[in-house]
Amino acid sequence: MTNPPPELKPSRDIAVLLEVMQRLRAADGCPWDRAQTFATIAPYTIEEAYEVASVIADGDLKSLPGELGDLLFQVVFHARMAEEAGLFDFGDVVEAVTAKMIRRHPHVFGTDEAKADAAAQKDFWEKLKESERATAGRTGLLDDVASALPALMRAEKLQRRASSVGFDWNNADLVIEKIAEEAREVAEATTQAEREEEIGDLLFVVANLARHLKVDPEAALRSANAKFTRRFHHIETSLAARGIQPGTASLEEMEALWQDAKKREKSL
Repeated sequence: MTNPPPELKPSRDIAVLLEVMQRLRAADGCPWDRAQTFATIAPYTIEEAYEVASVIADGDLKSLPGELGDLLFQVVFHARMAEEAGLFDFGDVVEAVTAKMIRRHPHVFGTDEAKADAAAQKDFWEKLKESERATAGRTGLLDDVASALPALMRAEKLQRRASSVGFDWNNADLVIEKIAEEAREVAEATTQAEREEEIGDLLFVVANLARHLKVDPEAALRSANAKFTRRFHHIETSLAARGIQPGTASLEEMEALWQDAKKREKSL
């Protein structure tokens, strides 16, 4: 009869977390964890990153340690699966990111002087990244812009890369003109495939306008989503106070309450 494994207790030591992951993936571990692959875990990794961003946006910093822990666990999960496959382990992950940070900050860890400002430092990083892409055999300027990024974020990154070699509009006014052109093309589209393509083009140019105006398109859209949610909640609560469900209210009633919500927000 084999002895039971020693009891594990919560700890600040990363080695304990690695041991937890090893046990979950062991032959007598958790069936669900054992069944996972890089592909099946990847969506959870993305979801956990968004949950980190969400508590930060909400100002809920008390929840941040837990959400960061969930995200860290995703890294540990991927590293454990890689170790089982003989690819790399968690130590390799730590070493790789440590080496990258030291390499990209020679003004902190080497003899170079710091750049004049954050913008100059960012330009320096982009040159370093270009060198890293060449070393990795990625010769295309857009090769390492991750395909799994949220679409608006990826559009902004693709455009920023193209802009670095001069492929860009000269000012925001020209982008606004392009938005008007793309909107007309959406209106003129006659098939569903054409509408999808033209709306995609329109969103792509809107992301470009955001970049020109130094606005994060993902953050801007998140803010718009939050605003819509607040105002629609006002519609629901106002209608409920009258004993009315949104589905039975008229569009005119809901629009009036929407305008009321806007006035309330402006008066705050």
